[in-house]
Amino acid sequence: MSTFFRALERAEHDRALRQPAPPPAAVSEPTTSPVPQEVEAPRASPFSRPPVEATRRVPEPELTAEIDGHLVSLLAPASFGAEQYRALRHQIEQLRRTTDLSVIAVSSPDTADGKTTTAINLAGALAQAPDARVLLIDADLRAANLVAQLGLAESAARGLVDAILDPSLRLGAVTQSLAHLNLSVLPAGRRPSAPYEVLKSPRVVELLAEARRAYDYVIVDTPPLVSVPDSRIIGKWVDGFLIVVAADRTPRRLLEEALNLLEPAKIVGMVFNGDDRHLSRGSYASRRWRGFPNGSRKRHAASDE
Repeated sequence: MSTFFRALERAEHDRALRQPAPPPAAVSEPTTSPVPQEVEAPRASPFSRPPVEATRRVPEPELTAEIDGHLVSLLAPASFGAEQYRALRHQIEQLRRTTDLSVIAVSSPDTADGKTTTAINLAGALAQAPDARVLLIDADLRAANLVAQLGLAESAARGLVDAILDPSLRLGAVTQSLAHLNLSVLPAGRRPSAPYEVLKSPRVVELLAEARRAYDYVIVDTPPLVSVPDSRIIGKWVDGFLIVVAADRTPRRLLEEALNLLEPAKIVGMVFNGDDRHLSRGSYASRRWRGFPNGSRKRHAASDE
C-alpha cells in the first residue's frame, strides 16, 4: 500500500479516536448459537463519493508500489507545486462554465516532457472538489505509464484497449475507482499491435460519449504529438488540448510543429513544466499556465535549440 493511502488510514483512525464513545448497549440474554457480527463499513473520506448502486461494491484496485513522488496534487495538496495545479484547475473550471469544456487531452511535442505527470496532477486537483466526478484515461497505447505512476498493479485486468476491441464491455467494467482520491482511472489495458488502428475505431467515440454522461471532467493522457499520429486521431473527439512543454528542454521547432498539427480552436493552452523562474524556497517545482482564448495561438518556445 502506498504512502498516501497509509496516511489516509492513520487520519481516519485518529479521527475515530477523538470522537466520544457511544452509550453502552443494553445487555441481552446469551444465545446458544453464535450470531455473525456485522462489520461496520469504513468511514468515507471527505473526498470520496457514494457508490452508484448500494448493492454493488467494487474493491479498491491492488496497490503494488509507492505513488510517484511527482504527483504532488495527491501526495502533498498543500505544497507550492500542488497550488500550481490548483491554479490550472481553476482555469479549466472557468472554461467548463463558459465553453462546456469537459473532455481534455493532455499531450506534448515529444517524450519526457511531463505530460503524464501533468495529466494525473490535473485530475487529482479537479478531484479535490468533493462533488466532482473525474475520470483519468490512459490513451498512450504505445507507452502507457499511468498505472505505474499511480502505484497500481500492472496486471490490473482490462482497460481502454479491451473496451475498444470488445463492444460488450461497458465503461464501468474497465474503470477502476480510487475512492480515497475521489478519482476513477481507465488504464490502457493490453498493448495492441497496431495502436493507431485501434484508436481509429468508432468504438472510441462511444466510450467517450459514455464518459461525458458519467463524469464532469475526463482527462485523457495521449501520446506525443510529433513522433506518432495517434493524438491527431484522438483530437477529433476531445474538446481541447493542453500542451505540456518542458522549460529549457523542448526545442522550439518541435513546439511549432506540434501546434501546427492541431486545430487552433482545440488548443486550450500550454503548461510550462519545470520553469524555475518562479520557484519559492522549499517548493517542489513550478508549472505555469498560458491559455489561448478563442483559439488564438501565441507562440512561446521553451528552448531555441
